[in-house]
Amino acid sequence: MNRSSLLLVFALLFNSTTLQAQKAHWTKLFDGKTLKGWNQKNGQAKYYVENGEIIGETVANTPNSFLCTNQEYADFILELDLKVDDRMNSGIQFRSLSKPEVQDGRVHGYQMEIDPSVRAWSGGIYDEGRRDWLYIPNINPAGKKSFRVGEWNKYRIEAIGNTLRTWINGIPVAYLIDDMTAKGFIALQVHSIYADMKPGMKIRWKNIRIQTSNLSPSPFDATPVVNLVPNFLSEQEHAQGYRLLFNGKDFTGWRGINSDKMPSKNWSVVDGAIQITPSDGSETGNDIVTTEQFAAFELVFEFKLTESANSGVKYFVNEKWSTEGKSGIGLEYQILDDEHHPDAKQGVVGNRTLASLYDLIPSEKLEKRFQRKIGEWNQGRIQVFPNNQVVYWLNGFKVVEYERKSNIFRALVARSKYEKIEGFGMNDAGPILLQNHGDAVGFRGIKLRVLTP
Repeated sequence: MNRSSLLLVFALLFNSTTLQAQKAHWTKLFDGKTLKGWNQKNGQAKYYVENGEIIGETVANTPNSFLCTNQEYADFILELDLKVDDRMNSGIQFRSLSKPEVQDGRVHGYQMEIDPSVRAWSGGIYDEGRRDWLYIPNINPAGKKSFRVGEWNKYRIEAIGNTLRTWINGIPVAYLIDDMTAKGFIALQVHSIYADMKPGMKIRWKNIRIQTSNLSPSPFDATPVVNLVPNFLSEQEHAQGYRLLFNGKDFTGWRGINSDKMPSKNWSVVDGAIQITPSDGSETGNDIVTTEQFAAFELVFEFKLTESANSGVKYFVNEKWSTEGKSGIGLEYQILDDEHHPDAKQGVVGNRTLASLYDLIPSEKLEKRFQRKIGEWNQGRIQVFPNNQVVYWLNGFKVVEYERKSNIFRALVARSKYEKIEGFGMNDAGPILLQNHGDAVGFRGIKLRVLTP
């Protein structure tokens, strides 16, 4: 081997060694013996070390307790093992904060849920002390089955940029895009006692380790994404086939119903959102539709109501049914202020209320805590599968499910306001429609992917 060849071999070996050295390495957050590097905030639950485990134990008459790292972390990958008593609730805080000026120092921020109850929301992402639930695992059935009650579970969190992902026992559970907090501490929660909980219940943590440099994100997968950054597509959503139907700037890809251009009144883009301004009645048929038609698809959108407002998102719209300049006709995801708009009391058994299949099937109603207040953004999702199964979602909850073109569907139409419209909801494709009902409503984050058999 000549000198040049030897130099090349040494160079390759050096580069390989250097790359290995640059690979991310794990740092232990728990030494297995003491709580060095941790401090307790808020409640007075017991934290102690036993048999190489951190044990958290419930105590009566105290709020949520948090054992917090002294250090704050921005981008990281965290892994740990945990085992929790049945009927106990807990969580792992990350990118969390505690400031005297915010709720007297209450810990607030992202939390990966620990939930051994039949609800099975373990691995979901909760916003402690702020916005409540951000990612409810209902939309990811495989993830809901990942937690093993009464056994040790391996938890993993990847927080890289605005992408927050969770796994339990190697199964992906949550995929959240959010940019509210970029850095904060990690904490082990012992929840205050409620429901079936009692003093002396325990949760155990061990093998707590973290990576903070040279991070390598896990590959893309099929986990549904909840994206709270307006009009932005994550790389996972790109990989899953989503595209934006609204670019956040103008009405490219949209037109007025029965027209080749946008209406001249009542529609505008303000601060990255489509805004409907109240109508003065001078224009009718003021809905807008996509320039494309869609058959099987998954549509995700955010909407914001004002008091007493009425609107809707329609699909399988047939413009032949839109006569005399009236609103476009199609299957509708109802958008309504149920409390103040009279339409909520019309129809049959509430089939004109929020997130219902308008005038056909009432939506399941959410608990008050999961309803967004007027003026806050809600997330809707419409899934139309190639087999004509249709599912509506509202803020992470399935609220309507039906089969288009089925005998039951035909019977519902025959007893609705659409009974005289031949072929209503039966067409194979149609545009997506945003309804102007004369009220102030906002839309943003409108994205769609085509679903194939």
